[in-house]
Amino acid sequence: MESHHKDRHHLARGVGLIMISVFMFSAMDTMAKLALKSYPIAPLIWARYTLQLVIMVALFAPRMGFGLARTRFLGLQMLRGILLVGSTACFYLSLKFLPLAEAAAISFIAPVLVTAFSGHFLRERVSRRQWAAVGLGFVGVLIIIRPGGAVFTLAVAMPVATAVLFSLYQIATRKVAGLEHPLTTLFFGALAGAVVTTLMLPFTWQAPTLTQGALMLGIGCLGGFGHFLLIRAVEHASPMALSPFVYVQLIWSTGLAWLVFGDFPDHGTLTGMAVIVSAGLLAVNWKQLRAGAASPARAKDHPPSQE
Repeated sequence: MESHHKDRHHLARGVGLIMISVFMFSAMDTMAKLALKSYPIAPLIWARYTLQLVIMVALFAPRMGFGLARTRFLGLQMLRGILLVGSTACFYLSLKFLPLAEAAAISFIAPVLVTAFSGHFLRERVSRRQWAAVGLGFVGVLIIIRPGGAVFTLAVAMPVATAVLFSLYQIATRKVAGLEHPLTTLFFGALAGAVVTTLMLPFTWQAPTLTQGALMLGIGCLGGFGHFLLIRAVEHASPMALSPFVYVQLIWSTGLAWLVFGDFPDHGTLTGMAVIVSAGLLAVNWKQLRAGAASPARAKDHPPSQE
């Protein structure tokens, strides 16, 4: 009984931390949309990954030393980072043209795409139920963009590209999960992002105003500490148990879009969002989830947050 109570306590803490983490990611996206009204994309992405890298080194290097950067899969780790940067760039570009909630909702087909790709790249068996989830996810996207409607422009290709790149990033992450320390894996994601965007900085840099600088600082800090809380969440509960709660990010994004920009999704978009969330939950292996709902020490990966 005491062990069961302790497991429930760990799971509750993990869920609380994941909800705070995805709120930080939604707030980061809101700041990015604000900044993108007057500032280039590349320096914003540079701030996001460089500050995350600084935060990770400050928090974990004193304890792990050079072990934080020790890897046997340097090429795969850097590829992961490049995929993540590409995903971020596509999402930020979509924010220039689409409302935040719609862009976030479309990009959330990524967990469903991971299911579709895992059969080919990871040689995992994909059940009929999971294939049904893949189809349902695309139905949700079609409901949101409504071919012929106002949202159906070339801009919708950007959150779709975000989802594709992010799902490939998750596949690459699962390739190293259990073989590398999870903090090392997160470190290389931030390092690759910082390196790639630093190389672009001489061609894209624009001196920020005080407001733009504050937004850049906020984006970087929210990204860095959001990932820190993601790590802490996985210390309390398994990624599988936490993955359904990642969809709370859509609620945060919708609320912040309404508060900051006055944008609220119409009934069609809300229906599409509900369908995408349903598809993601349908793709979850619930039997495996129940078996490992509270296994904090065994967590080797992190939930498929969109950041």
